[in-house]
Amino acid sequence: MAPSPGSWQAAWVELAAVAVLVAAYVLAARRHPPSRGRLACFAGAVLLLFAVSVTPLATLALHYHLWAHLVQNVALAEWVPLLLVAAVPPGLAAELTRPGLVRFLTRPAVALPLWLAAYAAWHVPAAYDAALENHALLHLEHLTYVLTGVLLWWSLLQDRPWGLTAGAKAAYVFAAFVFASPLGLLLALLPRALYDFYVEAPRLWGLGALADQQLAGIAMAVSEGIVFFAAFAVFFVRFLAEEEAGLGRQPHS
Repeated sequence: MAPSPGSWQAAWVELAAVAVLVAAYVLAARRHPPSRGRLACFAGAVLLLFAVSVTPLATLALHYHLWAHLVQNVALAEWVPLLLVAAVPPGLAAELTRPGLVRFLTRPAVALPLWLAAYAAWHVPAAYDAALENHALLHLEHLTYVLTGVLLWWSLLQDRPWGLTAGAKAAYVFAAFVFASPLGLLLALLPRALYDFYVEAPRLWGLGALADQQLAGIAMAVSEGIVFFAAFAVFFVRFLAEEEAGLGRQPHS
């Protein structure tokens, strides 16, 4: 029996993970005090994790609608990691990226394919349906999204270890959007519903399985577009400013 669509989830695993994350950040902040802006980013990440894990959005995602699950996935794979990486003070970032493995995984040519692979693998119908039926797999899916999302955003928001130029960051964000956007568009355009779990799920508000999938694809594409376009715009403006400053420093003949 599916719970009421307006009910909240008793997401104890997610809440425990958030508690561990908060404790780790508080301990790290004693050695590397964050600015108010970084604290605000961390608070935003925690609130967003709470929102997608225990509010009625999580209930809709787990029992009723694909569109709610895709919004949840975008939040976990893009929005939360962005805020978490932005919350890391420079000193802590330098400390975290000393290990060779971390340096390797945050390399843009490695991080972007890993993030794309996680997105693609978990959206294969068999894997998607299995995760919804087995909550251990679902927790693994969500953890994969957050971890690969952190790797994706790391070299964009932190100078260590790669120190990308604004132009390289703009190109990186653009590539992420170009390679990620087809998934949402595909879901919006397919003529049949892909995921058996949501085909068989209780229907709300007269929204059929195919219409639910189309809405999910549109919501995914739009939400990704907003995040990546905003990031691209910021880095592209910085790139133009750097180019203008460079031209201004050139000696006149």
